[in-house]
Amino acid sequence: MKHILLSGILLATLVSGYAQQSDKNNNPVFEGWYADPEGIIFGDQYWIYPTYSAPYEKQVFFDAFSSPDLVHWTKHEKVLDTANVKWAKRAVWAPSIIENGGKYFLFFGANDIQSNEEYGGIGVAVADRPEGPFRDHLGKPLIDKFYNGAQPIDQFVFRDADGTHYLIYGGWKHCNIAKLNEDFTGFIPFDNGETFREVTPENYVEGPFMFIRDGKYYFMWSEGGWTGPDYSVAYAIADSPMGPFKRIGKILQQDMDIATGAGHHSVIKVPEKDRWYIVYHRRPLGETDRNSRETCIEEMYFDEGGLIRPIKITDEGVKSDPLR
Repeated sequence: MKHILLSGILLATLVSGYAQQSDKNNNPVFEGWYADPEGIIFGDQYWIYPTYSAPYEKQVFFDAFSSPDLVHWTKHEKVLDTANVKWAKRAVWAPSIIENGGKYFLFFGANDIQSNEEYGGIGVAVADRPEGPFRDHLGKPLIDKFYNGAQPIDQFVFRDADGTHYLIYGGWKHCNIAKLNEDFTGFIPFDNGETFREVTPENYVEGPFMFIRDGKYYFMWSEGGWTGPDYSVAYAIADSPMGPFKRIGKILQQDMDIATGAGHHSVIKVPEKDRWYIVYHRRPLGETDRNSRETCIEEMYFDEGGLIRPIKITDEGVKSDPLR
């Protein structure tokens, strides 16, 4: 009897230990292969909109995830499906979302076009709620051509301090910025007449992201190849969303004790606090399939001069940070 009781206590202790370890290790933040995550706050919920990481022909929808605290996540399945975007057939990538005028606009890339002769590019969908369902806003791509050498993928919609909206995008080692019109149906040319202005920094490959801190514009991007271990994130700082952006250095990359291919990220700022999180994808050690990518979060810190401190990727991730 004593032996059974002790065994039970030992078993309970072991189970408790595993539970604590599970609670402690919050990376990846949800199950499944997901990449290119965009993190954002709507109301009192954190949201992540990632790419479904699978062969191109199976990338025909987006799932989204919401959380009150960055730890407990709810999956919202197929918030956008190509059934509602007739021109999008495959390779639906890198969602970027923003609320504007009470509507939610989801920008996305589709079809992985390789030339101006192929149909596809960057589209935009709209919904009344963050969880969708989203419907095609235009019935056609917003950008369907290569400008300044930039493949029309990896779009990020950025709201400037004055309320102006910009679309920053581009693959194939070129990055453009364009000024969106009020209803996100097209673009407003810059004063010199150009619509798509190239802002490509040194070593840029893809995955642009921008935020403002203390009046400075932080421009971030991914370097290296997304299928390999050297995928990483670098950044620059400027006084304008137009740059010029001089590369400062890498702040996120692989750790051979944790994971490889850490890149294509976004950043979340907690309202009314100087607290920042970086949301990114990485490839678990031992995984060789290029689509085996998982979504993770780390806290992001700045030094006294405003530079971003190098980020250590972890299995622990971040602690609960409720918005209420």
